[in-house]
Amino acid sequence: MNVHARVQAILVDPAAAWNAIAGEPGDPAYVLSRYVTVLATIPAVFSFVGASIVGVVVPNVGPLRAPLFNGLFGAIFGYVLSCATVLVLGMIINLLAPLFGGRRDFDNAFKLAVYSYTPVWLAGVFLVLPGLRFLTLTGFYGAYLLWLGLPRLNKVAAKQALLLTALIVLCAFALSYGAAVAQRIVFDTAGL
Repeated sequence: MNVHARVQAILVDPAAAWNAIAGEPGDPAYVLSRYVTVLATIPAVFSFVGASIVGVVVPNVGPLRAPLFNGLFGAIFGYVLSCATVLVLGMIINLLAPLFGGRRDFDNAFKLAVYSYTPVWLAGVFLVLPGLRFLTLTGFYGAYLLWLGLPRLNKVAAKQALLLTALIVLCAFALSYGAAVAQRIVFDTAGL
């Protein structure tokens, strides 16, 4: 799998990308090992650099940085939780799709979770500087991708896709927020 080409396709022409993805075999292990493991490194690396090397400037105190050990293991922890998040989202999509007129198909649900999460991982580059963290909101483009992909991959009715998208986005936000809080508590670093 060419990760760069897939990222470009899903961001630039998502409708065509979803049609291509729908026709591909969806072995979760393959998608996880070839796509998720690559993209999940982006927020991990940039959060490590931002927390342990760049740090935060506190008025009247100066720069404040996380210790390298905490930053490194916090980044690894965040990486693992990021991979786990898309797996859980795939399970949620698989469970909820029939309730919204769709079909249960874990392979397609997992592909949907993974590829719609792409903007969230790419937005991880903004974790390098504290002043840029607000730009991680660009990851919400993934909600649009999810909305486009639900009818194509899990055959959710177009009328129901918006409601299911909102529900899945809430779940994704809760999972990501929980992972960030856990990372901050355990390693005293800024999580995603």
